Amino acid sequence: MSLTSVLSADAIDSAIKDCQAPDSFCPKKFFQLCGLSKKSAAEVKKVFSILDNDNSGFIEEEELKFFLQRFCPGARALTDSETRAFLCAADDDSDGRIGVDEFQAMVLS
Repeated sequence: MSLTSVLSADAIDSAIKDCQAPDSFCPKKFFQLCGLSKKSAAEVKKVFSILDNDNSGFIEEEELKFFLQRFCPGARALTDSETRAFLCAADDDSDGRIGVDEFQAMVLS
């Protein structure tokens, strides 16, 4: 399954272009621009499963670093500070990773 089964390629492209510069990535803005924040809870869970590269049930820090590349292979990696900020913003239980419920809460809030 690919992200374009849930999100439009144009919306993904627009969201990627908005955060091309290092340290310009804002998860909430990205979710709005790519259209994910307007999707159903089931669709957000589908996107989570695509982003969970190792199928562990969590998105870990190493997977977050390459978050943008999961949307577009040519996109840049997140900087260390962007990765940490993203993790801190979504990791409600402070276990160092983002579960599906935490991801869904962040996207849909």
